[in-house]
Amino acid sequence: MAIIELEGVSYIYGAKTPYEMTALDNIDLKIEKGAITGLIGHTGSGKSTLVQMLNGLIRPTSGRVLLDGKDIWAEPKKIRDIRFKVGLVMQYPEYQLFDETVRADIAFGLKNMKMPEEEIAERVERAAEFSNLDLSLLDKSPFDLSGGQRRRAAIAGVIAMSPQVLVLDEPAAGLDPRGRREILDGVKRFSRESGTTVIIVSHSMEDMAQYCDNAAVLSRGKLFMYGSCSDVFGRAPMLCSVGLDIPHVTRINQKLIELGLPLPEDVYTVDYAADKIAKLLGLGGEVK
Repeated sequence: MAIIELEGVSYIYGAKTPYEMTALDNIDLKIEKGAITGLIGHTGSGKSTLVQMLNGLIRPTSGRVLLDGKDIWAEPKKIRDIRFKVGLVMQYPEYQLFDETVRADIAFGLKNMKMPEEEIAERVERAAEFSNLDLSLLDKSPFDLSGGQRRRAAIAGVIAMSPQVLVLDEPAAGLDPRGRREILDGVKRFSRESGTTVIIVSHSMEDMAQYCDNAAVLSRGKLFMYGSCSDVFGRAPMLCSVGLDIPHVTRINQKLIELGLPLPEDVYTVDYAADKIAKLLGLGGEVK
């Protein structure tokens, strides 16, 4: 069941000027409810434009964006309500922190929603836990935190509002491997425990393979490919044909296939590769 649908969505920057540029071109896409979907594409493919449409930050030049089957622009005066339902975390959200304490910063959106103080307190701590942010940091100034901690605090501020859809644009950009893992582990746990639909934009194919159920691939403003991660990464040559990278383990798997090993095409995680190779070595025959 789809929670978000894009029907013939296009967006043109600088329309009817000498600088006119088509960022999205007739996109049809359905985002599965409760799933984690990765949005993949090279720089300039339209990823950031697309995610800003999902909560009404920008309006399609043509086409419709549907949330639970309803056009989000059917009542333009109520577009603010959509932004509580579709939470968007832009790149480097830690630069948007401003309040005296981390707790107050995470609670800011909840206060705008006019929630009772007791519920706000509970949601703030729950969101911090999902973001792998130590509760002892909540009463510190956000400017006393490390970069990774500030990133987790900013993400917690959106999680606290319990959106139906959580959209993250490069949530782990610039972080070390441990920081990436802590943030993405928390996001995945939040999605699984709450049933929240999550959309992640990332240049890391390893992150896409490790954390996402489905992947949508954009190329030059068009939807190039969409399906389960198994389906998408199983077509590695097609991804490479539009200048995209693939997970390292998928690349290694392709080389092994070229050398004559009867491995499946859809290997995209290390654990899956290890399982298939172990079965091949144990059975001495083709892997089913």
